[in-house]
Amino acid sequence: MSGVLVLAGTPIGQAGDAPPRLAAELSGADVVAAEDTRRLKRLCADLGITLSGRVVSYFEGNEQARTPALLEALLAGDRVVLVTDAGMPSVSDPGYRLVAAAVEHDVRVTAVPGPSAVLTALAVSGLPVDRFCFEGFLPRKAGERGRRLAALAAEERTMVFFEAPHRTEAALAAMAEALGDDRPAAVCRELTKTHEEVRRGPLGELVAWASEGVRGEVTIVVEGSSGAPAVESDPGSLRAAVAGLEESGSTRKEAIAEVARRAGLPKREVYDVVHR
Repeated sequence: MSGVLVLAGTPIGQAGDAPPRLAAELSGADVVAAEDTRRLKRLCADLGITLSGRVVSYFEGNEQARTPALLEALLAGDRVVLVTDAGMPSVSDPGYRLVAAAVEHDVRVTAVPGPSAVLTALAVSGLPVDRFCFEGFLPRKAGERGRRLAALAAEERTMVFFEAPHRTEAALAAMAEALGDDRPAAVCRELTKTHEEVRRGPLGELVAWASEGVRGEVTIVVEGSSGAPAVESDPGSLRAAVAGLEESGSTRKEAIAEVARRAGLPKREVYDVVHR
């Protein structure tokens, strides 16, 4: 009989948040695949356990190459526990390839539920939680990032993103450009850790805050679109939409930002059309 693949959630900040089953699964595993074996060692020390099984590294750089050997262990009957640095494996972390391979070969896949930066940030953001989507990390290149956000301009669900601290200001600026300076959002930094911080406000204000520098693990939560009617992207429709908002009392800048959001275009493009 084949073994079992266990996706084990690990604390995103405090070791005391570890689910009760985590220690038992780690100590009883035949193989532990860890994104960072040094962090695994520290986690085991915090949990007061000793590993009896084999430990292998399993991270982005070797995930593809190491998956066949782990699948072989599963097919041989081993209980393989997969842990990443924090949170649930395969959610913007290594794990998807191994899960897909296990499922393809009818190997049982189960999980030890644990902390999640996605759900934690969503819960503390103060933004609507009834419907949401997880977008992971935005593209690093500005053009690709802008196109991804433009495609999300009409998304009505609350959106959750992961971001590196040194790219947070650029990501927020791109969000403000594509979604509007006034779109409500929250930047959650170092969740559950000693220096936890949650900054809430319009994207424009958060850009100014981030310009002073951001440290630590970052999760960004952005409110979805209000559901206002979309605007066609042809020049005539863009000009008419801006003029209509101005007649309703909006400033030219506000009108351009709103029309850009509804059309899924950069504000600069709408500005150029209006002033052409």
